[in-house]
Amino acid sequence: MVENPNDVVALAKALIECESVTPARGTVFDVVEAALVPLGFAVERFVAGDEVENLLAVRGTGGRHFAFAGHLDVVPPGAGWESGPFEGAVRGGLLYGRGAVDMKGAIAAFIAALPPEAGDGTVSLILTGDEEGPALHGTRALIDRMAERGIAPDLCLVGEPTSTTRLGDTVKIGRRGSVNIWIDVPGRQGHVAYPHLADNPIPRLIAALAEIDRIVLDQGSEWFQPSNIEPTDLTVGNPATNVIPGAASARLSIRFNDQQRGEDLVALITSVVHSHAPAATVRAMISGEAFLTAPGPFSALVSDAIESVLGVRPTLNTTGGTSDARFLSRLCPTVEFGLLNATMHKLDEAVAIDDLRALTTVYADILQRALASP
Repeated sequence: MVENPNDVVALAKALIECESVTPARGTVFDVVEAALVPLGFAVERFVAGDEVENLLAVRGTGGRHFAFAGHLDVVPPGAGWESGPFEGAVRGGLLYGRGAVDMKGAIAAFIAALPPEAGDGTVSLILTGDEEGPALHGTRALIDRMAERGIAPDLCLVGEPTSTTRLGDTVKIGRRGSVNIWIDVPGRQGHVAYPHLADNPIPRLIAALAEIDRIVLDQGSEWFQPSNIEPTDLTVGNPATNVIPGAASARLSIRFNDQQRGEDLVALITSVVHSHAPAATVRAMISGEAFLTAPGPFSALVSDAIESVLGVRPTLNTTGGTSDARFLSRLCPTVEFGLLNATMHKLDEAVAIDDLRALTTVYADILQRALASP
């Protein structure tokens, strides 16, 4: 555990040293709880879906309520690291380890930014162990628990690594939605020399995919790039050269903007597939809808704090993949801001120690401004 929760480097190192590949639970949450309890936070931990741990910590009552959200789970590290992925090694001014930027470093920075005693307003931390995985039992379960307890933040900052070339250059005010679709086309197996006795599913699947490839969903919108449909898998699994296969499958991934809705896209793809293969099965998982926190007082507050501390005015955008902000945005204005994302999910993921300390100062400024705002 960390003796001084205001020591951002020590806290980030302690979090990295906890092997918390998604779904995470246990020791990494112990470290956070041990840092928050001495600061006067009431900490609740619970397990959802049998294996996902979540943590909700609240300090203060009444006044403006500012929430910080993030995830303690990480993606698998893979092989080939210069030092152990859960060692928390320091070399050349960098702290190395899986989760250094995505996003244990930001969680450490926010905790280190907290004043030692509660002031006016309410502060909460919403931390899950299920963001890098299916995200079924993490932030969604936390939101349900908050509703049960009557906890409703006014503003929420998600500590995802949004910066691209220097700390503070980018704040995310929205994200595109995401849906994955699985297509299974049945056929009837047979000998290639007797095609009249078989039913080849491949031509029907290819015809459906060709029509899907020609679809232009939109041209983008004010804050979003155009929606796109991408085939991500095509499978027949037929090892024989003289056999017509009995089934063929494909998978699609659609990232969509605020002009589309997940259910409508699933219906569109289903209609196209069934026009070519009426017996096909189409299954979908909508990971989240597009969301936008339109530029306004909150994004201005965050931008002002970044400019005050770092001397750079951030760009507001909605690029990148999904995050748990897609769920939290239903509660209140939500934006994302954190460390440089250049090494996230890569071998030798690392954060500059100077950036950790600078981010701590920025978070402290954001928190002060947020709690003081009307």
